[in-house]
Amino acid sequence: MGTIIAVDIGGTHLRTAAYESEQFEPSAYRRVKTLADEPGVFERMVKAIEEVRPHDGPLDGIGVASPGPLDPHTGHMLATPNIKQFDNFPLAPKLTEHFGVPAFLDNDANMACLGEWKYGAAKGHHDVLYLTISTGIGGGVIANDRLLQGYHGLAAELGHTIVDPDGPPCSCGFRGHLESFSSGPAIVKYVLKELENGAKSILKPDPNLNAKQVADAALRGDALAIAAYRRAGEYLGIGVASFLHAFDPSIVVFGGGVSQVGPLLFDSFHASLRKRVFHPRYLDNLKIEMAALGDDAGLLGARTLAEQSLQAIR
Repeated sequence: MGTIIAVDIGGTHLRTAAYESEQFEPSAYRRVKTLADEPGVFERMVKAIEEVRPHDGPLDGIGVASPGPLDPHTGHMLATPNIKQFDNFPLAPKLTEHFGVPAFLDNDANMACLGEWKYGAAKGHHDVLYLTISTGIGGGVIANDRLLQGYHGLAAELGHTIVDPDGPPCSCGFRGHLESFSSGPAIVKYVLKELENGAKSILKPDPNLNAKQVADAALRGDALAIAAYRRAGEYLGIGVASFLHAFDPSIVVFGGGVSQVGPLLFDSFHASLRKRVFHPRYLDNLKIEMAALGDDAGLLGARTLAEQSLQAIR
């Protein structure tokens, strides 16, 4: 197999990397500003791909990791809230038309899952649950060595699992989703609401408050900050218990900035999980690990998507 180009579309940066067969490190890499609010995002992507494509060897295909919702079966973007140009946009077909090679598209959380399965924390496992906890909560599932995409290509939107139908509103507008309890903004919203209700804390009702500041306060012993992370971990355990019942993985991998706070989140998570699995067998030999690939997980997942897809059509 020749060169695969992987693309990772972020709200702030757009990254491209060229990978040669059997090589883990990219032979070329480029990062540019997405400028998501400005016209020309697709054109900037094409230029960034051109800058890493090989000039002395074949380009076999392109894999793209992008925020959704999207349809991986057709390669069409359905709607990307931060990139208006990509509403109902045939991204993969347009890349194929421009570069003359097959292009493949999937959700960025799915691609991070695929990357961790192929190269990272979940390497060697056949059934994987991946969750990224950050501004939102994204998910991915590997079942019997295959990425779960679903009939519409919309499977594994795990952050939008309902954990309390009467819970707070999620970023998507519906109530009680896991994301509305355990994401970074959800933790901050809980703190701000409690402060408004008179709770005592070293934290102040600052509209620019972020989850890291809450974590720092918790590590200094602030009761409200500790309670906010315990609550997030409790609901994370509720969600993951349901995911274990549905997918029965051998490993759960956590990525994203909020997952880096350690026991502050995960002590209550583990307690909640143990309390809510309907049979302890689900926890036998279950590994729970932190993601190993960092920001490269999406690129490596997009690379793997392209490689697997090309093998399937050859």
